Amino acid sequence: MEEEVIYDFPEINSADENGLLAVGGNLSFGTLMNAYTKGVFPWYSPGEIIQWFSPDPRFVLFPDKIKVSHSMRNVLNRHLFKFTVNKAFAQVIRHCRIARRPNDTGTWISDEIENAYFNLFEKGFAHSAEAWQNNELVGGLYGVLIGKVFFGESMFANKSNASKFAFINWVNVLKKNGIALIDCQVYTPHLQSLGAEFISREAFNGLLKKWIR
Repeated sequence: MEEEVIYDFPEINSADENGLLAVGGNLSFGTLMNAYTKGVFPWYSPGEIIQWFSPDPRFVLFPDKIKVSHSMRNVLNRHLFKFTVNKAFAQVIRHCRIARRPNDTGTWISDEIENAYFNLFEKGFAHSAEAWQNNELVGGLYGVLIGKVFFGESMFANKSNASKFAFINWVNVLKKNGIALIDCQVYTPHLQSLGAEFISREAFNGLLKKWIR
């Protein structure tokens, strides 16, 4: 069996103004785990060399600060969707890959990404949260859980409010299990509406040292 190559990363403060820290390496289990514990994540388009980011500031959600709007409370109370965890990881990441978004120029989820995160799932570190309607997967998200930190990667919705439904329920699961921080990586209005906020890269990595190592 070929020995796994684990890559290390430069000091995070050497990242450029866009958060780009390093180029190259691989998506092996060891490299990815090393990256996440240091506040680094892969983000690149299919066909490009792997690029690793550590943005400043960092967009995060503290589970206790989640915001649930009145309209979403109605959605939750009406039981429009069924919520599950880790029942359809491969389907969730595939839906995230093919989802079309406003101003979308393509997906960063390549075959290489799918395989790498499915490997993390099989090893118990990647997780998915799903929303179902009439036995059809209509929304969900996936990410990586290490220690008391969940690193969100992507989400999708084929029905209105399905991804929010899955996210809110997932946050409640994380809270019950003592998870202290959700990394949202970069800003989206969708996540801001749910309570996500900016903190400095220095503060973020200080929290990683507290809750992971």
